[in-house]
Amino acid sequence: MNSKEKDNPKKKIDKTGKIKKKSRLRENVEAIIVAIILALFIRTFIVQAFKIPSGSMKDTLLIGDHILVNKFIYGVKIPFMEKTIIPFKNPEHDDIVVFKFPLDPEKDFIKRVVGVEGDVVECHDKKVYVNGKLQNHDFVRHKDSNIIPGILSKRDNFGPVTIPSDSIFVMGDNRDNSYDGRFWGFVNLKAVKGKAFIIYWSWDKENFGVRWGRIGDILR
Repeated sequence: MNSKEKDNPKKKIDKTGKIKKKSRLRENVEAIIVAIILALFIRTFIVQAFKIPSGSMKDTLLIGDHILVNKFIYGVKIPFMEKTIIPFKNPEHDDIVVFKFPLDPEKDFIKRVVGVEGDVVECHDKKVYVNGKLQNHDFVRHKDSNIIPGILSKRDNFGPVTIPSDSIFVMGDNRDNSYDGRFWGFVNLKAVKGKAFIIYWSWDKENFGVRWGRIGDILR
């Protein structure tokens, strides 16, 4: 084999000594297969895209926002088994997380972490307390000035509740319009898919236009 043949890995020598070339179709098929495997690996273990379908996280996230979720940050999980084989860290207070909805695991929810294992969470007249400390954050929104008694609804008054082991308590930023932990309880850490970290696209369906100013926003 001469030096030119060595420099071209796409060429092969058959039994007659003639140079055989890979067909362009075969090369394209191989490239597509590699690309699909790489995309599946990234989606399964590293980053996954999600679209925001509801207003429970307004104004942090709007309907039509498309976000990327870091699936690697909380550890490496075995696909479909919800078992972490390489743990890194658990969700922390104020993280925005995507998780399997406890009442219907086929659905993905996105909320903000309010409490972690061992925390005591309660709400009095819309004010949230964690371990007795009033939580006061700029990202919280209240669209309804009415206060509903706890005997009628847990929206504005609930608890105190203590978060069990291997669990988190989550709420939406749009506190008056969010179906969250106040109503259905806790999220097991096994159900957490990852942490939302950036808006890569945003489409305003009502006004039929792109929200250019939101693209590239880092979520906090």
